[in-house]
Amino acid sequence: MIAPGTRARTVADRGGHDLKENDTMRYLATILATALLALPAAAVAQPISGLYIGAGVGADVPQNTRASQTLPSMPGAGHLRLEQNIGVTGLASIGYALGNGWRFEIEGDFDRNGIDKLARTPFPAATSGTVRNYGAMANALYDMDIGVPWLYPYLGAGAGYQWTHVDGLSVTQAGGPFHLGVDDTSGTFAWQAMAGLGIPIPRMPGLSATVEYRFMGILGGETFDGSATLAGGTAPVPAQLKLGNRYDHQLLIGVRYAFNVTPPAPPPAPAAAPAPAVQPSRSYLVFFDWDRATLTARARQIIREAADASTHVQVTRIDVNGHTDTSGTPQYNKGLSIRRARAVKAELIRDGVPANVITTQGFGETNLLVATGPGVREPQNRRVEIILH
Repeated sequence: MIAPGTRARTVADRGGHDLKENDTMRYLATILATALLALPAAAVAQPISGLYIGAGVGADVPQNTRASQTLPSMPGAGHLRLEQNIGVTGLASIGYALGNGWRFEIEGDFDRNGIDKLARTPFPAATSGTVRNYGAMANALYDMDIGVPWLYPYLGAGAGYQWTHVDGLSVTQAGGPFHLGVDDTSGTFAWQAMAGLGIPIPRMPGLSATVEYRFMGILGGETFDGSATLAGGTAPVPAQLKLGNRYDHQLLIGVRYAFNVTPPAPPPAPAAAPAPAVQPSRSYLVFFDWDRATLTARARQIIREAADASTHVQVTRIDVNGHTDTSGTPQYNKGLSIRRARAVKAELIRDGVPANVITTQGFGETNLLVATGPGVREPQNRRVEIILH
């Protein structure tokens, strides 16, 4: 029935016709890994950092898998093909987000698929049984801020180990004495690539819904012990089934919860608007949106007033000092405050201020205008101060 020594390979046709291995699917992980490396270093940070947990459930669609067996006295039929039905999959993960878009996690996963048939047998045969996979994977993912506060796409790749249990595989010749039975577990290394969307849940800080596609590859070579009853035989003899490379498509929905996300600060009341542009001490305050270094129309107006004032008094130096609130990591906030100061300096130069009289500094989350604890999004702390000397 199964030709000895056959190497397992993947086929994509579920209708009975053999196709060459799909190169696009084979190299999907390489393409996604290249995309991860090509992401800009200055990408905006994700809205979470620190410890998080996640879970998901969905559908598992396996591609057909070539197989072989090692029973030399069984009538050969060339390569066999294991065909499975669409099944279910689930996973749970725990990870850590760095606060700059990157996060790393460990996951445990499980999927179950019914066996449709062991195709290419030399006679009509009835097939039953299931295939169960479970294992552990280590993943690296990158969240992207596309400027939409309710949608965060992400890409990722992972590697790990998967165990496969062929449960109750039974192939019985219709009206004949032949029967093959397999019930055994084997394991091998695996890899996966994933692409998904994170959707923050309103009014529930830290909680996001996720929609994700995964492409998992399980390396070939797994062997499963069983027994066979041959035509004319009186007792079962040992048999062994070997599977080749396997590829699964998975579509999951799930949730993710980050533990240290603080509720966003309510928008300031009209009475709490930024201080007037002209200060008695010749200082001007320019405010920014959360996690942004781009200038608003109001910010450009204030910078223009500061530039105009510098032409009416004797100015020897202009200090441009950037600040942030306490949300995010100190290292990230330091860089953000410098980018804010540089954005204000560039606007001053466009308004006619000589570049050689301007000095910029970034103070990060130190020197708060409004004292807060860590992880608080305070609008008045997200500022750049322009001081005319």
